[in-house]
Amino acid sequence: MGASVENIYVQTYERTVRALAQQGISRLRPWVEERSIQSEAHNWERLGTQEATEKTTRLTATPEQDYPFSRRVSTPETWHTGDSTEQEDIVQMLVDPNSNIAVAQGKAMRRAYDNSIIAAAVADTAANGSGGTDAMPTGQTIGSGATAAAFTYDLITQVTEIFMDNDIDPDEEKVFVLAPVQARKLLQLTEATSGDYNAMKPLTSKGYVESWMGYTWVVSTLLPDSSTAVDDSQNWCIAMTRKALGLQVNKDIWCRVAEDPTVSFAWRIYCASTFGAVRVEDEQVVRIHASTTV
Repeated sequence: MGASVENIYVQTYERTVRALAQQGISRLRPWVEERSIQSEAHNWERLGTQEATEKTTRLTATPEQDYPFSRRVSTPETWHTGDSTEQEDIVQMLVDPNSNIAVAQGKAMRRAYDNSIIAAAVADTAANGSGGTDAMPTGQTIGSGATAAAFTYDLITQVTEIFMDNDIDPDEEKVFVLAPVQARKLLQLTEATSGDYNAMKPLTSKGYVESWMGYTWVVSTLLPDSSTAVDDSQNWCIAMTRKALGLQVNKDIWCRVAEDPTVSFAWRIYCASTFGAVRVEDEQVVRIHASTTV
């Protein structure tokens, strides 16, 4: 036998496919106003404010103050992903590749929702009802592409101050979306982790602060770079209420697994969704050029 024994060595294989680490849910979809409709665009109607005036005489004329109406417009786009397997692939495998691919595609589509929501939140402009765009007010942005804001306790209170200046209802639930590097910095803030400052016991088995300072903290690896230079010195962080963004969903995530007679009856696995997000109320969102320095 000697040198030839290796010819009969046995290899073993898993009966299940291990999906590599990835975000499998939409973390931001629960934090927007969603409308399930079928249209080429959806108008999000808005009503501005006026101030009451004092009535100084009897039988004075009824004031006509012309409360300002406006709208923001969401336009849906279709996101999709696909793959194929041959008939002979399946009969030579212990696992079912089609179902595993379909599950992975579903996760990719959920991440697509987050990408669309993030893009709308940090965009410099938002489509309006006149066919043009409205610019993000400068007061809703902290830091700049040239100078990032250090992620500190003072920064968080600055975000809260902006919401207060905008008269956002303090009962409105708020989310603070940050990258892992800022989540690490948050763990280093005594005010966030010490029981002397925070009675909510924010540290959980997840390993990061989930609730503090009136915010639900959501960690996302999808937040894009926000610097003007091509480097990794900063990324966008977002603080917002559920009224900040509108999500138009024309067709939610759907998946098909079917044989294709045009390519040797190979299995086609396809997943898609049609949706679009837009920033509806600028005052309800704060975007931050956050430093990645810990």
